[in-house]
Amino acid sequence: MEEKQFSACMERMRSGDRSALHEVYESYIGYIYTIVLQTVSNREDAEDVTSEFFMKLWRLADTYREGNGHRAWMAAIARNMAVDLLRKTKREVLTEVVTEDASDVSVEKEVIADMSLRQALDSLKPGEREVVHLKIMGEMTFQEIADILKIPLGTVTWRYQNAIRKLRRCGYE
Repeated sequence: MEEKQFSACMERMRSGDRSALHEVYESYIGYIYTIVLQTVSNREDAEDVTSEFFMKLWRLADTYREGNGHRAWMAAIARNMAVDLLRKTKREVLTEVVTEDASDVSVEKEVIADMSLRQALDSLKPGEREVVHLKIMGEMTFQEIADILKIPLGTVTWRYQNAIRKLRRCGYE
């Protein structure tokens, strides 16, 4: 969705048009979910925060100002909501014990592959991991990431390059 389309949707939302919220939801559900999941590292919490995000977006329609980059604006709101959840809960993430079964062999392989990627991502520093998620999963530009994280553009590119080097050493491209 282009900036103009998003601005038009926000204007319609200010007027009470729920179909505008639906359009924004359809365009950005994956984008927002990815940002939140990267922060909370828990699918259930990410789904909850993502749902709450769109309700909050409805309430914040009056505060949106066109021309400041709607993707970065939404990403900052989503990330702040995820951080707020982490601050509120401060709980340990429990892992499920998967029982081995002959029918679960393919599931087990997927879990092991996912764990390997997760371990590779866990080997990154938090700042590097955040930049990689926003760049690859969030499809954001380095400038948008710098604006969201409120860090210099050079720091963003440096973190990204270091992270990619580390991931390549782990066998990921």
